[in-house]
Amino acid sequence: MSGSVEYTRDSERPAPAGKGERVADWADGRLGINTLAKSQMRKIFPDHWSFMFGEICLYSFLILILTGVWLTLFFEPSGSEVIYDGVYTPLKGIQVTRAFESTVDISMEVRGGLLIRQIHHWAAIVFVAAMLVHMMRVFFTGAFRKPREVNWLFGWTLLFLGIITGLTGYSLPDDLLSGTGIRFAQGAILSVPVVGTYLSFFLFGGEFPGDAIIPRLFSVHVLLLPGIMLGLVVAHLILVFYHKHTQFAGPGKTEKNVVGAPFLPIYIAKAGGFFFLVFGVLAIMGAVATINPVWVIGPYRPDLVSTGAQPDWYLGFSEGLIRVMPSWEINAWGHTLELGVFIPFSLFPLILMAIAVYPFIEAWATGDKREHHIADRPRNAPVRTGLGVAWLTLFAVLMVGGGNDIWATHFHLSINAITWFVRIACFVGPVLAFYVTHRWCMGLQLRDREKALHGRESGTIKRLPHGEYVEVHVPLSQGELYTLTAHEQPKPYEIGPEVDAQGVARKVSRGERLRARLGKAMYGPSAQVPKATPEEYLEIQQGGGDGHH
Repeated sequence: MSGSVEYTRDSERPAPAGKGERVADWADGRLGINTLAKSQMRKIFPDHWSFMFGEICLYSFLILILTGVWLTLFFEPSGSEVIYDGVYTPLKGIQVTRAFESTVDISMEVRGGLLIRQIHHWAAIVFVAAMLVHMMRVFFTGAFRKPREVNWLFGWTLLFLGIITGLTGYSLPDDLLSGTGIRFAQGAILSVPVVGTYLSFFLFGGEFPGDAIIPRLFSVHVLLLPGIMLGLVVAHLILVFYHKHTQFAGPGKTEKNVVGAPFLPIYIAKAGGFFFLVFGVLAIMGAVATINPVWVIGPYRPDLVSTGAQPDWYLGFSEGLIRVMPSWEINAWGHTLELGVFIPFSLFPLILMAIAVYPFIEAWATGDKREHHIADRPRNAPVRTGLGVAWLTLFAVLMVGGGNDIWATHFHLSINAITWFVRIACFVGPVLAFYVTHRWCMGLQLRDREKALHGRESGTIKRLPHGEYVEVHVPLSQGELYTLTAHEQPKPYEIGPEVDAQGVARKVSRGERLRARLGKAMYGPSAQVPKATPEEYLEIQQGGGDGHH
């Protein structure tokens, strides 16, 4: 084994290996650690500020696990009722559940308990927020394309499970706010036709609220969902290593290489520092920004609803769907179908599902089966960028709907006017956002073309001999020109001739026609400005242009 022994000057016999070296050799012979380390520890990762959102997801998830394990040592997931007799005087003598009592005890009596509780809650909010921003970065840059479609589904599943885990987590303290959230979820479950009541009885162990829901939510929150998410995170990172990281276009960057820093020691050192930075920021937030003060909100009672009750932000759009939906219902054959709840309850996963399936729709519509490792600039894919902004616009509009009472009280507006605004904006807002974004991207493409051909505006005005005033342009460097023109402009999928060589009409399916229309919409003449060609650039540089240089 090379490197495991050394020879002395006086003898050709090798000196005995040290204990640590023997342990390393033993492990390498059975686990192949040395081979794995040689191939992966020097793996190159590109550097860009937008890549940090994925790291924030990972680090906040690790912080959630660390703080969550600590909280389970003191939290008692029981729905049994007791009389509070702790140190918080305003609650003395009030009937509460053991879950609520233990949450107050963690906040008031356990040393550092309130800080850990608040770090845990803030980390959950940051985790979901960072996942959403990270996925939007991947979406807008086309980093979901082959071979990363499966990893995109892993990320989407993590986002969906993160939302559900957050719902089960903030429901555990059994305070008035979280209990209202559980009642909201129970009402949505009851709206499911035919089987809704059975599902509710199964979940709650009988009539709402019962005493079984908190232990069940606890098991799901600390065991089932985190276990699945941890496995998905590991699989996600393995695929990132296997497929290599995407990078933005630039000099020396191609589809077959990666320009950046090695994983060890540079990237790992930066990642370690960034982890402690994220931990520090969350610790400061937990120390100075109060979140979920259950002792102020009080214990849950089915006959009460807290004023201004709002879920965590990532569930605001689901509540907005419920609040702005008209109260439609159908009564037939002794059953009531509550469309005003069931339709929004069904739309909640469908709106998220639109993100999950988009990569496969784009690949099918364009017929593109190549691997892509260079990230797109969002302006160079106007349709995709427009759809992403339209989805975010719908999300924001529904967030307004989910907090219509808060908007009404804080800005002295009519709650009915806000509700009708959201109902209309749900349909008009995304369409308008798509159109504006699409035109904006086309304008930026045109600007890039002009910049590549004529150079950068210098601000210097020059008067020509015949009296015309022009601005002097400074030619771009070769690196800047490459960045502006390196992107591909794929041709849309085409059906081809509708008759064969013998003049016989060729049968074209509806699917093919739809595919051609989608491909033309995504990459046709209306979706991309032809980028500058070397011939056009040389013609201007050699004096055949407008003379602004």
